[in-house]
Amino acid sequence: MSISEYRHILRIAGKDIEGSKKIIIALSQIKGLGYNLSQVILQSLNISSNMRIGFLTEKEVSDIEAAIKNPSLIGIPNWYLNRRKDSDTGTDKHLLTSDLDFTISADIEREKTVYSWRGYRHMFGLRVRGQCTRTTGRKGGAVGVKKVTMRPTAGGAGAPGEAKEAGAAAPSTESATPEASTPKSSAPKSPETKE
Repeated sequence: MSISEYRHILRIAGKDIEGSKKIIIALSQIKGLGYNLSQVILQSLNISSNMRIGFLTEKEVSDIEAAIKNPSLIGIPNWYLNRRKDSDTGTDKHLLTSDLDFTISADIEREKTVYSWRGYRHMFGLRVRGQCTRTTGRKGGAVGVKKVTMRPTAGGAGAPGEAKEAGAAAPSTESATPEASTPKSSAPKSPETKE
């Protein structure tokens, strides 16, 4: 193929791919196609995996797209497909790009509505596949111990409004006002008794 037939950007299965990349690398960039499946498709179509994708002819591109959409037509075994025994139709499929995303999200929603254990874990944003969650996976806001600020006790050495002498003893219970020092009883005191 000549340089004049080289294409800088190619569209395969709804994805724009640079023409300067090798075919096997370019095909594995499509979501739903991995390196191994790309290699098997190219081998079954007799296309060199080292060739640059910009040099493909229109017929080769259409053959690759047909093989990607239904790999079982070109003799690829069912265990290579990413959606075997679909729960809705019961058939084996191979999903790509947005179809794959939509199907995965629909499966998760179905698990949630059935209230299976997987759906329960998905609902609460926890790990689904049996991983340990004691130390890892702590997403969300930080929950910690709130630090309490030290406040002076009422009537203590650091209480505001009271001036104390340096080296004074513990605070006394008597107050400085003379009314408070009188006893609570209504009987007058006799002059003989000393306090």
